[in-house]
Amino acid sequence: MTWQFSLAGLLVGILVGMTGMGGGSLMTPILILLFGFNAKVAVGTDILHGAVFKSFGAVRHRMLGTVHARLALWMLAGSAPLSLVGVEVANKVGTGSMDMLERIVGGALIAGGVGWLVKTFISGRADDAPFLLATRDKVVAVSIGATCGFVVGLTSVGSGTFFGLAMLLLYPLTAPKIVGTDMFHAAALLWVAGISHLLHGDVDTHAMAWLLVGSIPGVLIGSQLSIKVPERALRIAFGAVLVLSGIKIVGTPQANVVIAVALGIFVVVFLVWSVRQLLVRRVATSDAT
Repeated sequence: MTWQFSLAGLLVGILVGMTGMGGGSLMTPILILLFGFNAKVAVGTDILHGAVFKSFGAVRHRMLGTVHARLALWMLAGSAPLSLVGVEVANKVGTGSMDMLERIVGGALIAGGVGWLVKTFISGRADDAPFLLATRDKVVAVSIGATCGFVVGLTSVGSGTFFGLAMLLLYPLTAPKIVGTDMFHAAALLWVAGISHLLHGDVDTHAMAWLLVGSIPGVLIGSQLSIKVPERALRIAFGAVLVLSGIKIVGTPQANVVIAVALGIFVVVFLVWSVRQLLVRRVATSDAT
């Protein structure tokens, strides 16, 4: 099984490139639900794959000047050591009960999906002025890093959601600075947690290599594509996919029914939106003539 991994990497990479979303959160449920990985190996493989994958984006954002490096480093001071604790807990839980670890990962996916939906509908306190970190800001950054870093090390979920949401709510950064700082910090954090997972034997290096074959060109291709679907719609769909994946992995009673109903609603909404767009275009064309 090789091209299937590359195809999954390509699709996730294109999604990230087109929208800037943390598509890496999709990789863990893909590995568990589609490829049958146990939760511990899926988490480790996703984290180390994300470390390589996001490093390309981090370098690019640093070159563009959209990284608040000091804020990223203060968050890393809390997230790096606690991510190692998360890795240790994942190994202990996974050794004792893989079902328990899967439920934890599923719960993190649901929380991440809800967090992403919240992030889609709120605006931060954007300010173009230079942001100088006060002592309180540094303490908050370390606290955010410690809390979310533990979750990332344990589940691989949150490096592209929880940190970005926290910065959006707490710091006066513009949207590009939030994205760039989040990407820069996530890359460094995932290297720490990923190497730890690798040393614990929780990484399928064969799968990771083939995922990168697809995801690296995918993100470059996606960045060049024009988006015809509104970005907010894509973000809502992404958050919904995370929540539904979490429901499936947690093993919620009647999960298949819940997912089927949700997909049905999504299809109906998409069809209504498509018809509306078609009517708007026809009206615009008739007015032009």
